[in-house]
Amino acid sequence: MRLWQNIQIALNAIGGNLTRTIITCLIISIGIMALVGILTAIDGIESSLSKNFSFMGANSFNIQNRSSGFSLGRNSKRVFHENISYKEAMEFKERFDMDAAVSVISNNTWVAVAKAGSEKTNPNTGVVGSDANYMRASGYSLEEGRNLNPADIEKGNNVVIIGQEIKTKLFGNRSPLNKDISIGGVKLRVIGVFDKKGGAFDFGGDRVAVVPVSLARAQFPRSNMSYTIAVAVEDVMMLEPAIDYSTSLFRQVRKLRIKEEENFSIVKSDSITQVAMESLQMVIIAAILIATITLLGAAIALMNIMLVSVTERTKEIGTRKAIGAKSSTVLNQFVIEAITICQIGGLGGVILGIIVGNITSNAIGGSFIIPWNWVILALVVCTIVGLSAGIWPAYKASKIDPIEALRHE
Repeated sequence: MRLWQNIQIALNAIGGNLTRTIITCLIISIGIMALVGILTAIDGIESSLSKNFSFMGANSFNIQNRSSGFSLGRNSKRVFHENISYKEAMEFKERFDMDAAVSVISNNTWVAVAKAGSEKTNPNTGVVGSDANYMRASGYSLEEGRNLNPADIEKGNNVVIIGQEIKTKLFGNRSPLNKDISIGGVKLRVIGVFDKKGGAFDFGGDRVAVVPVSLARAQFPRSNMSYTIAVAVEDVMMLEPAIDYSTSLFRQVRKLRIKEEENFSIVKSDSITQVAMESLQMVIIAAILIATITLLGAAIALMNIMLVSVTERTKEIGTRKAIGAKSSTVLNQFVIEAITICQIGGLGGVILGIIVGNITSNAIGGSFIIPWNWVILALVVCTIVGLSAGIWPAYKASKIDPIEALRHE
């Protein structure tokens, strides 16, 4: 009850110094908004990364020609990574002897235009060549239609499985099965539609068109093409053994001697997420630094306001002490007043931070999130700032002599 009375007194005092209080609350809000906003955006991005970053499934890994910094090999030395040829990829697949699905993949282009009648997509369609194991290795599933089959690969049939965004753009709510579309001037029959996949950082999992890898080689050639080998295991416990086996097998395919460095990379989706998040640590540090500097300025401003408030309310303090108020009661009142101001500014900053953070996260492919841990931390920080800024003015107020205070003008 006494706490609530002190809060009411604090709110009345805040109303008496409204302009100064608003300015202080704004300073606090900006600091908290910077902290919560950036951390909200990062949490949203991290959540999206965990679900959608790559086109790989949770129990899969890729063998590719370069790591882009995501190498899982035992050695961290930089070596020349040769392109993986179609012959090497197919030899690996034929010789692979574990209980796992192996898919040979070619990323032919990500700037194609898909057309159906008068409708067409933006030039952001991805054309991927692969085989029947692509869905399992890449974490896709079918909404309707069928998968690629060995006959499609062997004959190079003009068939395609399309993502949800392509379907919606070209056919709306109509089924595209057995309809013809054109990609890069190549006529293709739609045999399947992937379930919604999503993507992170605008990597469009729903803008992909998968064709037989043999057709992709013939109709969508690319200079200096390097193939990717995707391997998916049933049990995640078998992932590391499969990586070791695949490393050894591909070294054999490339005829590397024992002392030679591996000139290829093995990449897991979670390693990409981990490294991407590590690269965002500097952003977190910057957010904390900005918030610290801003809150330090807010604490100084708040302390000045409280000192001025103590001076202006000397007579009021004297009257309260003269009728029996203890020094500890006066001290608590001013400390609570400082904390109340900080909490008002903190709540405003939290709300703005969540809004700004989610707008930023959504703009670059992240998901909506309310970071309760950061919200709680922000309010705790506001309490600490209010306590540190209010303790000295409160101490001064508690030590005022009531007789001297009553004669104060």
